Amino acid sequence: MDLMALKYYKTIGQIQSKVNQSKTLDEAIQGGLGVILDETGADAAVVWYRDENGDDMLHPYYWVCPLDITTKTYKVGEGVVGRVYKSHEVERMYNYSLGDDKQTDENFRGMTITSLICAPFGDGDNTDGCVQLFKNEGAFTEEEADVCDIMTLMVAMAIRENKQIEIPYRYHNALISANGITKEYSNGEIITRVLKGVNLDIYEGEFLAVLGESGCGKSTLLNIIGGLDTATSGSFSFMGKDMTGASQAELTKFRRDNIGFIFQGYNLMNNLTAKQNLDLIGELVENPMSSEEALGMVKLEDKLSNYPSQLSGGQQQRVSIARALVKKPKLIFADEPTAALDYATSIEVLSVLENVIAEGTTLVMVTHNEEITRMADRVVRIRDGKTYEVSVNRRRAKATDLVW
Repeated sequence: MDLMALKYYKTIGQIQSKVNQSKTLDEAIQGGLGVILDETGADAAVVWYRDENGDDMLHPYYWVCPLDITTKTYKVGEGVVGRVYKSHEVERMYNYSLGDDKQTDENFRGMTITSLICAPFGDGDNTDGCVQLFKNEGAFTEEEADVCDIMTLMVAMAIRENKQIEIPYRYHNALISANGITKEYSNGEIITRVLKGVNLDIYEGEFLAVLGESGCGKSTLLNIIGGLDTATSGSFSFMGKDMTGASQAELTKFRRDNIGFIFQGYNLMNNLTAKQNLDLIGELVENPMSSEEALGMVKLEDKLSNYPSQLSGGQQQRVSIARALVKKPKLIFADEPTAALDYATSIEVLSVLENVIAEGTTLVMVTHNEEITRMADRVVRIRDGKTYEVSVNRRRAKATDLVW
């Protein structure tokens, strides 16, 4: 048996092992696609599926991609995904070029595609969806394409074992859209590239978790879309208004009127009481929430007159959450809000944030804690300064369910 055949069978075995070990459909799909990305050199992968009880469209179920394609769709019969779904036949475009497929070009605008494979999956003659894989340099080999086809069989097996896929993610209006965000820092002739082209949408009313290792650019991204920093290149908009070239005065107004911030280090004024810390922020905005109401929301109404030094770490963080709520913000950005807290106190703080989300506030949280992401509606993973993966939690956990 030659080396290529050995690699082929090894890859199939790895995929099968991932699927067999998976407890849920999500785990099966993510594990299988992870093997393919590692073994075939694919740069992006998307699982598309049709909501049988909804419209005549195919929606993204899971994807590893530098773009946020949450809102993208294919109509049955149109575009490569729509055609493959309808015909139940694989399409392999080894030398893909712009214009080969108008719908694909539109859905993946801004991403280089040199090779594309799309294969259907389902049970027997019934097609449940398609797996789409891309390379942005070079072409898939026949052996790699065969591995991709086998993956669709694994997905079909997982679906049969886990019943039907859930309904598509229901999103609201996009509050913030970021496109191609980069950030560079220079020290003499040394240039450090922290962000290398992040694409992301944030939807009204969602809890979005931004996950990644230390130094990957999570906090830098939060600072840019929160108006605390500016990008080297790229663009971002807020409720359809382009904020890319905004002046410092415009960014200050944007932050003041729309964004609440929660930091890892609390950032409370030590010489002011809890109430005074909130009153200080309330003076900056029109029609603020009362300090008493905000502290009541975080269950600290009896600590109005306490100074930060008289509060525990968890209580100080809850005051900082109340301080963000005073502004009645459209979004709250939380940067590692539990990193300095022990487990029990972290769950206490996350439970407060859970209640804030239930009231309809949009929350974007940066974290390195994988367990916390189980609470989120969507999870964005940043790797090496780029959007690597966006996934949807279809069974969100409660704060009290988390264990680490």
